[in-house]
Amino acid sequence: MRPFLLLLLLTACSAPSSSDSTTTNASPSGDFTPQDGQGGRPRQGRPPRTRRHRGAGGQDTPQEPPLSESQLPPLGTEPADNLLLGNPSGATADPRNPTNYLLTRSQFATGYNAQRGTPTWTSWHLSRTDITKNFPRQNDFRADPGLPRQFYPVSPQGYARSGFDKGHNCPSGDRTATLDDNSATFLMSNMVPQAPANNQQTWAKLEEYTRAQVGRGLEAYVVMGSYGRGGTGKLGPQQTLDQGRVAVPARIWKVVLFLPEGDQDLQRIQAGQQVRVLAVDTPNDQSVSPDWRQYLVSVDAIEAATGLDIFSALPPATQATLQKVVDSGRAR
Repeated sequence: MRPFLLLLLLTACSAPSSSDSTTTNASPSGDFTPQDGQGGRPRQGRPPRTRRHRGAGGQDTPQEPPLSESQLPPLGTEPADNLLLGNPSGATADPRNPTNYLLTRSQFATGYNAQRGTPTWTSWHLSRTDITKNFPRQNDFRADPGLPRQFYPVSPQGYARSGFDKGHNCPSGDRTATLDDNSATFLMSNMVPQAPANNQQTWAKLEEYTRAQVGRGLEAYVVMGSYGRGGTGKLGPQQTLDQGRVAVPARIWKVVLFLPEGDQDLQRIQAGQQVRVLAVDTPNDQSVSPDWRQYLVSVDAIEAATGLDIFSALPPATQATLQKVVDSGRAR
C-alpha cells in the first residue's frame, strides 16, 4: 500500500464521530445536570433532605450552620405531609398567579398573595421530631429569595416602627429540630402584621398548647391564615404597612387537626379514629383576650369567611363531619 493511502486510512479511523464530538451534561448516574448558561436551576451540591419518620420519638442529627440565601431548600421539595389534607386555595407555582402563588418548602407550604405581601394560608405537619429543641430561635428575619423576581420582596424594614409584630404563620417553636428548619420560619413570606397583644399572648398560648398536645403523643396538621383589611397595633389602626405594599389583616385564624401518632393518616382521619379538630378566629387588635378559647369556631365558619377549602383532600362526607364541630378547647 502506498504511504499516502495508509496515512489517509489512519486519519479517518482516528477522527471523532459526530456523536463522540458532542459534549453531554450527563452525570455518572445518568441525571442531566444543567451547565452555566444553559438554563435550568443549578444544583446546590447538597443531598436531598431526608424525610423524618412521623411518630418516631427520635431526634434529627444536628446539621451544619444554616445555608446561605442561595442554598435555601429548593422550592417544591417539601414532605407531602405539609399538604396532606389539601391545598386550601388551589394555589399554583405560577408567577403569573401573584394573588395565589404556591410556595413549598420542606418546613411548610404557603398560598402567598404578592399583592397583599402576606400569606393567605400556611400549612404544616407537626410531630415530636419537629420540636426537639436541638436549635434555638434564630431571629434571622429576611426577605424571601425564593419568591419570583417580579414580586415585591417584603423585608423586615417594612414593619419597622409600625406598631405591629412580624407574626409567624408557621412558628419558630414548631421547627427546632435543625438549624435550617428554624431559620426558614423567619422568611418574610411566612409573616403577617400581627397586633402585639395577639401575637405575644393569644397566639403564643395557642402555639404552646398545640406543642404540648404533640409532646403527649399526638401529631397535628396545622393551617394558619388571615383575612380582611385593617388591624390595630400599638400605634393605632392601620390598613397597610410599607407604603401600601403590605396589607394589615383584620382577622387571624388557625385550624389544628390532632390525631394519635401513627401512619396512614388519611385513612385514619377518614375513619374518624380519635380525630380532634380545633379552629380559632381572632381579631387582629390590642383588645384581644389572651384566652384563645374565647375565639373557638367551626372550620365551616372560617371557610365561609375566607372562601377557602381547608380540608380539600378529604372526602366530602369526612369534611362535613369534621368541619361543623366547635371544639371545647379542652384536651380529651
